[in-house]
Order: sequence, then structure tokens, then C-alpha cells
Amino acid sequence: MTSITTPLPRAADVRHDPVAQATLLLRIGFTVAPILFGLDKFANVLTDDWTRYLAPAFNDIIPGSAEDAMYLVGVIEILAGLIVAVAPRIGGLIVAGWLAGIIVNLLIVGGYGDIALRDFGLLLGALTLARLAGNRVSSPDD
Repeated sequence: MTSITTPLPRAADVRHDPVAQATLLLRIGFTVAPILFGLDKFANVLTDDWTRYLAPAFNDIIPGSAEDAMYLVGVIEILAGLIVAVAPRIGGLIVAGWLAGIIVNLLIVGGYGDIALRDFGLLLGALTLARLAGNRVSSPDD
């Protein structure tokens, strides 16, 4: 039976294998970014009002205020980043799905097409991480 967690690549692989390097870079990025974005939903350092990015259609169906919804979003983003850290194959798919939801939300809000396009690029990166993390890097001493 295979484990859902993925150990970090060996140092020798990272030094010599571009696939291991790319996988590690994506894993770091998709661990750190969601965690920092999630934490910022509580700190409001990156923007002073995360609620402006929430489509009214979604705000109407989420219980509580828009600010409550952003706190929930923050928790989900932190959890997604932690999942990428330990299980990048699954975490990459979770982050890609989350980004797809963000893209739809931004397009509904309107006026944020540039951010939606950026998030589409991130979605492709998250899918790439999920794909790469599913491959075990081998070395001559295996």
C-alpha cells in the first residue's frame, strides 16, 4: 500500500535532477503561499479589505458576514498549504481546485480579471506539482 505523504527529495537528487528541483520549488511555493494568504485573512497586511474579493452571490449563501467568510477562507488556505507540505500530490489537487473556485468568484465579482488570470497560472502550477509529486525520483543507487 502506498503512503499519501511524500518525503522531501534527497539532497543528491535536488543537486542533480531538474525534475526534483522543480518539484521541490513548487512544493515550497504551494506550501508557503497558501499559508501566508490564509494568515493574512486575519492580519490584513496584504490588503485592508479581503471582503471586496468575495462575490455577493457567494456571500449570500455563506452563513455569517463577509468577514466571517474570509476567516473561513483563511483557515482553508492554511490547511491546504499544510497538506501540500506533507502530501503534495493530493495538496496540489486541493490547491488547484481552490484556485478554480477563486477564479470563478473573481470573474463573478468583476474587475479582477488580471488576478483571475494570474490565479489560472497558479492553478496550472498546482496541477504540475500534483503530477510531478506522483513520480518517485530514482537514483543510480536505488
